[in-house]
Amino acid sequence: MTAPLVVVGDSLLDIDVVGSSSRLCPDAPVPVVEQAEERARPGGAALAALLAAAGGREVVLVTALADDEPARRLRAMLEPHLEVAAFHLHGGTPCKLRVQAEGQPVVRIDIGEGRALDGPLGPRVTEAVAAAAAVLVSDYGRGVTRHAAVRPLLQEAAGAAPVVWDPHPRGELPVPGTHLLTPNENELTRLADENGSEIAGCGLSAAGHRGRFLAEAWGLEAVAVTLGERGALLCHGPATPFLAPAEPASPGDTCGAGDSFAARATQVLAEGGPLTSAVDEGVREASDFVGAGAATGVAARFAESKPPNPGPARGEDAWAAVDRTRRSGGTVVATGGCFDLLHAGHVNLFHQARRLGDCLVVCVNSDASVRRRKGPERPVTPAADRVRVLRALADVDAAVVFDDDTPGPLLERLRPDVWVKGADYAGTPLPEAEVVRSYGGEVVLLPFLEGRSTTRLLSTTKGIGS
Repeated sequence: MTAPLVVVGDSLLDIDVVGSSSRLCPDAPVPVVEQAEERARPGGAALAALLAAAGGREVVLVTALADDEPARRLRAMLEPHLEVAAFHLHGGTPCKLRVQAEGQPVVRIDIGEGRALDGPLGPRVTEAVAAAAAVLVSDYGRGVTRHAAVRPLLQEAAGAAPVVWDPHPRGELPVPGTHLLTPNENELTRLADENGSEIAGCGLSAAGHRGRFLAEAWGLEAVAVTLGERGALLCHGPATPFLAPAEPASPGDTCGAGDSFAARATQVLAEGGPLTSAVDEGVREASDFVGAGAATGVAARFAESKPPNPGPARGEDAWAAVDRTRRSGGTVVATGGCFDLLHAGHVNLFHQARRLGDCLVVCVNSDASVRRRKGPERPVTPAADRVRVLRALADVDAAVVFDDDTPGPLLERLRPDVWVKGADYAGTPLPEAEVVRSYGGEVVLLPFLEGRSTTRLLSTTKGIGS
């Protein structure tokens, strides 16, 4: 069974009340919000977990929840997409209510001051953290990371798997050995000052000095400072800082962008990717997340009562593409594979598959999945690069990574109308075929170009340049 990505932290229920306003209240100089619509979404660690699950990987959220209506609403949103391993929250589940009129915030109301106090966790919490492929700590200062039994688990996890720590001004210090700390620029300055830094100024140089200062002071492998529209700066020991620039984008709601960055960076590290790739992919994901409406866009998906997968993607994520196609009555086609070195046979398959419907989603084996299938020297190209190339092809509407040995678990969620493989699979049982047919989908084999394969390309080029 594939090791899960585990998110540990404080969960919130975020509610947007969105409406229009054309007049002031007669008894006070405040706007009257009319035709208001309520849109609820997970917040805090719950949002980070949902975004992490968007790539198709198994995710377990370790959090504290009260026995109240907000917690039940959170579970209903989360449990179709990930496992919730919760222990007791003392007090009410925190809720943040934002009222907006004409796209502008009017007021924010915070309700519920529940805290995670020391007490039993339950065996599933311990099991999940111990078995994690990577751990994302989403600290919102509500006590989960302060819990006497949680911190030792995180310390043990840091010795066995990458731990990414997204800090909060009211939160706890990261455990020694944390792989990556992800503060924004203001958080970095505050944390460095509170820990005795005398570094003055602002900008990239100051951020780099503060990042290295915290990494050394706290025993961290690296610090990635998120810089908003400028991207993120990776401070990694004595090495020259690495800047991952953000793509230019129109100004928009940035609520949840930090969660998006941290979730994607953790996914890359869980797949064995280097820190530079984790930060670069995190910046791209956060940029697309903001461009797609950020947390407000997530709320809109929940309001539509469709199976949400709010993880951002370069261009369009798989679930957004599927939803768009089905709303218009179209046909969803999907195919899958490693696509380690893209060649003419792949391109020909995509072209033929796209003609069978109105949307083509490509399911891509993760790096770990490729290694299990092809051996320790594969893949040649990491998953992030393979996906980026695929999404640039005209015939591909979306690409999504899966970590299982077969795409079956992903297809259970994606439910394409047609599943396509090359005719080189003729006579070979496809383990995912039963899944596709179980919900009424069809499996189709398409012609392939003779002699084109990644294995052959690698064997032909072996030794070149040596």
